[in-house]
Amino acid sequence: MSERIPPAGGMSEEVAAIIALTAPPDRDPPGTISVLAHRPAMLTSFLPWARVLAREGVVSRRDHEILALRASVNCRSAFEWGEHLLFARDAGITDDEIDQIVAGATDPRWAPRDAALVRAADQLHNGCDVDDETWAVLAADYDAPQLVEIIYIVGQYTMLSMVANGLRVNVPATFRPLPE
Repeated sequence: MSERIPPAGGMSEEVAAIIALTAPPDRDPPGTISVLAHRPAMLTSFLPWARVLAREGVVSRRDHEILALRASVNCRSAFEWGEHLLFARDAGITDDEIDQIVAGATDPRWAPRDAALVRAADQLHNGCDVDDETWAVLAADYDAPQLVEIIYIVGQYTMLSMVANGLRVNVPATFRPLPE
């Protein structure tokens, strides 16, 4: 599939510099961010929010990436899946855990706390809510700021998955394919 809206050309130096700052080392800026150059006001509003959630979050990087990867699986977003596999590796997530994320919360290898994270992502995707049982497991291990952030992480990567899928953002050939 070809991109529906390619990254903006002819952008201002300011917008180009902002987008360049989003590029991970030795990689291009994420396609989901590059398309925002078409709407500079959205770009400059979105990036501070995204930075706080991704770089200044109170949820551990590992847990953040479990949620991001599960959201990408649920949304069938090859772009977000490939992007977050790289971040997941940096957060110490193993191949076995990646297989567990794909398998879902019922995979018997999960610790109860991790299964609750995956189950919360699934419940938010399927019904825009978290049931009381899952919430109780999460609330036993996470404080109020972390619980709020868990919901926002799933929402963030659901939204970015929609952007990637809806705009047919290019999936780099170096990204590991989204499992069936």
